[in-house]
Amino acid sequence: MYRGKLYVVMADENKDGLLFFKQAFKEVKVKHELLVFNDCFELISYLKLTEEIPHLVFLDLNMPGKSVLQCITEIRAAKRLSDIVIAIYNTSGTDGDIENTFIAGANIYIKKPHDFTAFKKIIEEVLSLSWLYVTDGFNRDNFILSY
Repeated sequence: MYRGKLYVVMADENKDGLLFFKQAFKEVKVKHELLVFNDCFELISYLKLTEEIPHLVFLDLNMPGKSVLQCITEIRAAKRLSDIVIAIYNTSGTDGDIENTFIAGANIYIKKPHDFTAFKKIIEEVLSLSWLYVTDGFNRDNFILSY
């Protein structure tokens, strides 16, 4: 549904990480609406019930309970959710994690920097790319995003 802005949801159980993320979102220039969930269980429950499909989902790679790989698989398996852009983020990026999330169906993998300015720049770039392409334009060649 077009709302005149990018509709974004995210799942992350880390309270400090959420504050960092929310602050970055407050400062980006792309018009957006952000909805936050504490884990993949909450996110999937919401996505199954909502009529308003988000344009973009941010997922922290390391969450307890349902794994991010399970979460990606469930999103991709649901026909009405299959076109959502999925961005995975983590402070590290092992080759195995990057490959597994790509194979599962994530669109982009973000190596999250500790520097707030760099993180804000990444968020703004992902939002801009998502707004322009929504589901096109992401591929293996531009899967990893880091600064």
